[in-house]
Amino acid sequence: MTGQPWLRWIERGLLASGVALGVWCAVVLIEARFYNSLPVPDAAPLVVTQTLLPGDADSKSKSAHGPVVAAPAQGAMLGRIEIPSLHLSTVVLEGSDDATLSRGSGHIEDTPFPGEPGNVGIAGHRDTVFRPLRRLHLGEELVLTMPDRIYRYRIRKAFIVGPDDVYVLDPTDHPTLTLVTCYPFEFVGHAPKRFIVQADLVEQDARK
Repeated sequence: MTGQPWLRWIERGLLASGVALGVWCAVVLIEARFYNSLPVPDAAPLVVTQTLLPGDADSKSKSAHGPVVAAPAQGAMLGRIEIPSLHLSTVVLEGSDDATLSRGSGHIEDTPFPGEPGNVGIAGHRDTVFRPLRRLHLGEELVLTMPDRIYRYRIRKAFIVGPDDVYVLDPTDHPTLTLVTCYPFEFVGHAPKRFIVQADLVEQDARK
């Protein structure tokens, strides 16, 4: 006895939906892998002031009269973040919208651009580029490579906050990098909290 026609249509619809979802996931993964394989460009996508370490001579006058920042386009590649001890390596793109974060980590709007003084905010998904953060230890090195310079940070703090605790992106009086991702890492669905990593700049060099 053959099944009801409407049951066969439901079965075909579910099969088609599953195939479409699989294709979409494959496209997203391929696109993310492509972006994360890109090298940091030699030409800067924006003009930034030079970050000054605490104690640098004339730091106030230099930062006050630095060049004007030209904002990059949404999704433009800014640089690359690496935490060698965690085998974490991801591109930093401009913006923190869903489309950008599906390709790599993203610079959070209204925070300083990478390479500028203050508290630079970088967001990333917990189940893709920032997944290695679950194995993080304080004191580890974080490297931010930009087109013109390499910035080396030391991770000093990691903590959990609520989704509305935006104070973690407040301005700082010293060069800081703040990573933001969802938490818990193994949570199914929209995770209810945020995992925050903060690192202080300890060294910078011109990129050769």
